[in-house]
Amino acid sequence: MKRISNNIYQISLGWVNVFVIEDNGLTLVGTGPKGSAGKIFNKIKSAGKDPYAIKQIILTHLHPDHAGSAGEIKRILGVPVMAHFYDAQIIRYGIAFRKELSLTPGLKNWLIYHLAIKRSAIDIDPVEIDRQLNDNDMLPLLGGIRVIHTPGRSKGHISLLAEKEEVLIAGDLLSNSMGLDLSVFYEDRDEGIRSIVKVTDLDFEKIVFGHGRPILSNAGSILREAFNSYYDYSFI
Repeated sequence: MKRISNNIYQISLGWVNVFVIEDNGLTLVGTGPKGSAGKIFNKIKSAGKDPYAIKQIILTHLHPDHAGSAGEIKRILGVPVMAHFYDAQIIRYGIAFRKELSLTPGLKNWLIYHLAIKRSAIDIDPVEIDRQLNDNDMLPLLGGIRVIHTPGRSKGHISLLAEKEEVLIAGDLLSNSMGLDLSVFYEDRDEGIRSIVKVTDLDFEKIVFGHGRPILSNAGSILREAFNSYYDYSFI
């Protein structure tokens, strides 16, 4: 596990990242695609921690590369799963994609979508969501982690702001795989851009992504600079 801050860690599962929050046990943010439980548990063990200390799972959104192993891990550990209200309504039926998708322009995005994403699984094991989250909910972790509703990638996409550790867990709000940029696709790209603009008003020093490398210093300023041309979207 890569240490992001005092109590937040990143686990790389190849092309997707999940996160571990350590406070009164462990909280797993994201579960990777189907079949990732063993990989996650082994990486936690390799860091000298107990995967059976996982007390809960938070899903940033419903896509199969992030929620694919939620059902498996919930069955193994018997722990609750949290997700935003909008995505929770269809995760319980094993639906991992809504039909409406907007591909971000650019050859890189076209290639990633058609060579990888389009061919990947479009469903997950049905998972009952034990707690449905909403914008500005405060989770009792690390002195308070704020739920930020950041729709666009999916209707129920959330980011998590660990205020005292100054870390934003951005999920797939945007990516940092080949430079800081929009994600490959959104359900609603304009709404996704408005969500990016929304988080530029937050105070954080570090940002981590579902895809790509973390930014571990001056992240808020870097994000504002990278997306300053989109500021007008906040008024659309």
